[in-house]
Amino acid sequence: MSVWDLPWIFLIIASLQPVIRQKMLEAGRTRLIAEIERKRGSRVITLVHRQETLSLLGFPVMRYIDIEDSEAVLRAIRLTGPDVPLDIIVHTPGGLVLASEQVAAALCRRRAKVTVLVPHYAMSGGTLVALAADEIIMDDNAVLGPVDPQVGSYPAVSIMKVVREKPIAEIEDTTLILADMAVKAIDQVRHAVVELVSKQLEEAGDANATEKAERLADILAGGTWTHDYPISVREALALGLPISTAMPKEVYQLMSLFPQASQRRPSVLYIPVPYPRRDAPGRREAAGRS
Repeated sequence: MSVWDLPWIFLIIASLQPVIRQKMLEAGRTRLIAEIERKRGSRVITLVHRQETLSLLGFPVMRYIDIEDSEAVLRAIRLTGPDVPLDIIVHTPGGLVLASEQVAAALCRRRAKVTVLVPHYAMSGGTLVALAADEIIMDDNAVLGPVDPQVGSYPAVSIMKVVREKPIAEIEDTTLILADMAVKAIDQVRHAVVELVSKQLEEAGDANATEKAERLADILAGGTWTHDYPISVREALALGLPISTAMPKEVYQLMSLFPQASQRRPSVLYIPVPYPRRDAPGRREAAGRS
């Protein structure tokens, strides 16, 4: 081997390194998923929308989304026996209503227990999927979101508000077409929420299942908040959702194996080790002493 071979060796190693790293991540995920399944006696499915950038000499060449789409989730559900509990780990800003409704409907038809685990956030379509669960396990600081539909780049409820408040002669035809679509979109999402929630409440023996489901649908799909409003654990409990905060520690470990695309400079820095509890006064206690 001559010194002129070194650049070629460097190029080969640099090109293989991202692939090796990706394989190691996938192996780590598989190990943790198997561990969660063993402890909980369930089938674990991840619906995680994070992108990992593989690069060659610093230039991105390919992007991987570990969970393909709703079709992959439906395939996994089909491959799971009807009496096997399902644990769905959801981390998503949302997506197509069609895909979310398909997954939610499939979960709702399950005979065995369905649990949706939200370690960080499950917005929009992710919340729709969570509504189909018998139990939603959230981190204390995790959030859900409203499911009000968007028509184009506008909230459907906002389009309807414009049409209601302006004289018809002052409204463009395009806006009227969007308003027609908005009415249908709101009705469709609202109907989906009522079906999902009322079924869960009826199975729990709630005599007012339909009434409660309709009230929840009005809140979540009716434009109560902006589309990106974070619904906290406390608010979700107040809405009557079956929330628990007993998140398995393995779920956090699994999420660490779904890294975001690397940035030029880190925006969050901390020492990645657990700190033990200290005998220091709490924030409120310390404030009371000052």
